[in-house]
Amino acid sequence: MQQTWTCRMRTFMAIVTTIATLTATNGVAAPDEFAGSEKLKAHSEEFRKRVVEVTDGVYTAIGYSASNVTLIQADNGSIIVDTSANPVDAQAIINAFGDRMTRPVRAIIYTHNHPDHSGGATIFAGNDKPEIYSHQLLVSAKPDTGRGRRDGGDVFGTALPDDQFINAGTQLEYGRKTPHAREGFLPPTKTFDGEQQSLTIAGVRMQLILTPGEADENISVWLPDRKVLIAGDVFLKTFPNIAPLRGLPTRPADKWVASLDKLIALNAKYVIPGHMSTLAGADKVRDALTAYRDGIKFVYDKTMEGISRGKTPDELVQEVKLPARLAQHPYLQEYYGTVAWSVRGIYSQNAGWFDGNPTHIFPLTEKERAEKVIALAGGKEKMLEGAEASLSVGEFQWAAEQADYVLAIAPQSNRTTIIKVRALRELGGRQMNATARNYYLTVAQSLEKGLQAGGSK
Repeated sequence: MQQTWTCRMRTFMAIVTTIATLTATNGVAAPDEFAGSEKLKAHSEEFRKRVVEVTDGVYTAIGYSASNVTLIQADNGSIIVDTSANPVDAQAIINAFGDRMTRPVRAIIYTHNHPDHSGGATIFAGNDKPEIYSHQLLVSAKPDTGRGRRDGGDVFGTALPDDQFINAGTQLEYGRKTPHAREGFLPPTKTFDGEQQSLTIAGVRMQLILTPGEADENISVWLPDRKVLIAGDVFLKTFPNIAPLRGLPTRPADKWVASLDKLIALNAKYVIPGHMSTLAGADKVRDALTAYRDGIKFVYDKTMEGISRGKTPDELVQEVKLPARLAQHPYLQEYYGTVAWSVRGIYSQNAGWFDGNPTHIFPLTEKERAEKVIALAGGKEKMLEGAEASLSVGEFQWAAEQADYVLAIAPQSNRTTIIKVRALRELGGRQMNATARNYYLTVAQSLEKGLQAGGSK
């Protein structure tokens, strides 16, 4: 019995030592030393806590929660657009607004149903009994859940230690401090159907405009007297998340383009997005909205053109690249969505899963393919030697793929899992896309924990 215990302890320590060694050797830097993560760190300035006076009587709280909350001062009270992720964040925002927010709250407007925008309504409402406005589509909107996690993968990095987490692409602390809480949600009391509704609330003229993008029910709030556009999640300072990595349906890019056409036509002087910094100046607003529209339209048009020419998704991912003027635009940097994922999502949405190659109609299973590839490589040992060599020369994607071949036939192989952990950490560390980085690193973390809990194989 004692010998068995001693053997297990030696195995555990060997695994820990191997992981540490692989992380420290071969000239590999820690994830936060790479250029991609440095850009992502700089992007986190977008989420710095502050209350911005957009223009007279309009204030936005940024960085206090997962999404922005906007206060519009009205006759004998206040109007609130979006309500943060939960009651705790909502109270912090009320405190930050201070005497700029006066009771009663006359109305609350939801731009869309995502919980980070609608989770703190009870706190803003208090005892004021405000009307709650939204589009009718919000009432029937499906929960934004996505697929279940695979190997611990999480695009928002909620389980990462602080020294590995940078941001979640559109927010700094997605559920890491205070989680999204539906108990703070209040159902709408007034909804509209169709393209838009004009109304006056407590002396404030506004238009509620249906602008689908990240959400089918997204509305943008237009204040014509102040030239202020509160856009919701149809416009953000990052390439849009058209085809989310976390497994949601592809957002219709053609409808997103049409929404942006509507917003450009308003000639706004100020824009408040659903996340990140506000934007001021009519020329800057038009430039940013136009670039955002053009970026989505370019990717959509080129993908649809490729489909008509019989191109496969893999071919189009290599071909469809934003032109330089768009690729360099600050509102199209790939911190949250990416061009490549958008191409794949648009392809699948419009042409289905089949890429046209008959070999792919009924392909081999992952295990069957792995067995044959490993045999061609000269056996499992040769494949592992090749994967370790790939790591040493910086071919981290190929190392991960080689590891996957072995894991398909030997899923309990610690040596192979260590290789995959190392490859994923390297891939994640080089990412400026927050969701990709978080997914790489959370899977690596989960696999590493599995190693430490298991035995030697």
